[in-house]
Amino acid sequence: MNSQKKALIVGSGHNGLVTGCYLAKAGWHVEVLERRDTIGGAVCTETMFQSDANPHGFRMDVGSSVHIMIHQTGILEELGLTDYGLEYVEMDPMMSYPLPDQMGVIHFHKDIERTLESISKISPRDVENYKEFIRFWGKINKGVLRSFMVPPTTGGIIAEMVKGQIRDGAMFRPGEQAEGIQKILSSYGKVVDDAFESPYMKAALIWFAAQSGPVPDMAATGDFAGWQSMLHESGAKHPKGGSGMLTQAMARLIEAHGGKIHANSPVDKVIIRNGKAIGAKTEDGREFTADIVISNAHVQTTMLNMVGPEHLDQKFLKRVEQIQVGNGFGMVIRCAVQELPEYTACPEDPYIHNGMQLLAPSVAYLHHAIGDYMKGRPPENPAVVAMTFSKIDPEVAKDGAHTLFAWAQWHPYELANGEHWDTIREREAQKIYDVVTRYAPNMKGKLIDWYIQTPLDIERKHGLLKGNVMHVEMNFDQMFMFRPLPEMSRYETPITNLYLSSASCHPGGGVFGAAGYNAAHVILKNSKRAKF
Repeated sequence: MNSQKKALIVGSGHNGLVTGCYLAKAGWHVEVLERRDTIGGAVCTETMFQSDANPHGFRMDVGSSVHIMIHQTGILEELGLTDYGLEYVEMDPMMSYPLPDQMGVIHFHKDIERTLESISKISPRDVENYKEFIRFWGKINKGVLRSFMVPPTTGGIIAEMVKGQIRDGAMFRPGEQAEGIQKILSSYGKVVDDAFESPYMKAALIWFAAQSGPVPDMAATGDFAGWQSMLHESGAKHPKGGSGMLTQAMARLIEAHGGKIHANSPVDKVIIRNGKAIGAKTEDGREFTADIVISNAHVQTTMLNMVGPEHLDQKFLKRVEQIQVGNGFGMVIRCAVQELPEYTACPEDPYIHNGMQLLAPSVAYLHHAIGDYMKGRPPENPAVVAMTFSKIDPEVAKDGAHTLFAWAQWHPYELANGEHWDTIREREAQKIYDVVTRYAPNMKGKLIDWYIQTPLDIERKHGLLKGNVMHVEMNFDQMFMFRPLPEMSRYETPITNLYLSSASCHPGGGVFGAAGYNAAHVILKNSKRAKF
């Protein structure tokens, strides 16, 4: 009799595959149901724009591109994903800020001393400010990272901070406790504004911190800026061949351990009997059974659609419906271009294309974009993160041309002026490309083709409701033990043997893998007590 435990994972996003990998290595039989024809969820790369001039086409990431936080977790090393074809290319500098109105650029290298040297050329007085900023937040975030890698508890984050004080010495210097706590509870906009003098430093760091989602004046978001300290620990990296090479390697690991990945298998319902999840039914009527079911899908899609109201308490259903998804996040254009941008601020700089390029002229510029968003309209002048991976990874553009990804933020999913995203997508995409050409005029007329992803497109392709790439808002009241709801914060649901493992859960979005890691360890611990 085969006593091997069986796990069925709904969705092949990276968190779900992380869970699957840990279960597979623990001896479970793992099957994954993916609704699209390609796996990886929002960590996926597709070949596009093949032509006579570019027969190999271009390797285009259709979701996340830059991998930072997963390199702080130990997941890649524990799973041994290099054995399954995963190879990373260092991004150094991790990001750069070309000055908008004069010559010069600030490079943020993994090495702090190199970063300080770059800052000194633009804002000498901010050298010590940056050093102190990294010192202050670095000590805090070692404890925060530990709290991310375990299921959340009511006192989890505080307990880790206390442990850090005992193990590593006081978190705060004598006399700075009140000020330190105030920073933690403050907004990231204020944290950066208080810490630096240069308007360029402020714009660069606030814009990068904004990638987590909340606007700069949101309370208790100070550490979105403070996480800059952890970049100097891990750096930023790009998988050779595209972002999706991470999920491809995890799929190969699962298959090597006897598991199966089923593409083109959208799940219609989780099969529930006597209050227990026993499998899933696909839209074409196929049924897959398992000892446990793990949903890597959005929490609302899982509970409201795949489980459904007939299996849930009405008060609970109402609370799931009230989870804050927000009104969109951003949009992105994936461009095949004839050449790389030549930034007016640093035309021959050898480092600018090694990492992200932060294109936001000022803090006021960011606030204008946010103002447009709050009024329900796309920003007239978008803030942009440009990424040119073909410079460090020729695999993504083999025929002499290049790739240019341009992510812009604060694009409302629901438009207030009666317009529809399907009719304005190219107009808004052009606005984003125009930001690049303002910084790098050589890019005018250099577009070969593009793949546009509006908030609506992101929802359609990835199942990310309202185009929120973090699943649900990353406000403090939806983090840690509150994410997605207190009773599901430990990856369990009211349905026995149904688990969650997506970015809807603690600790949230980004290419992190921590939600999948934590879910796997909860399942393995529970399985020792359960009878299947």
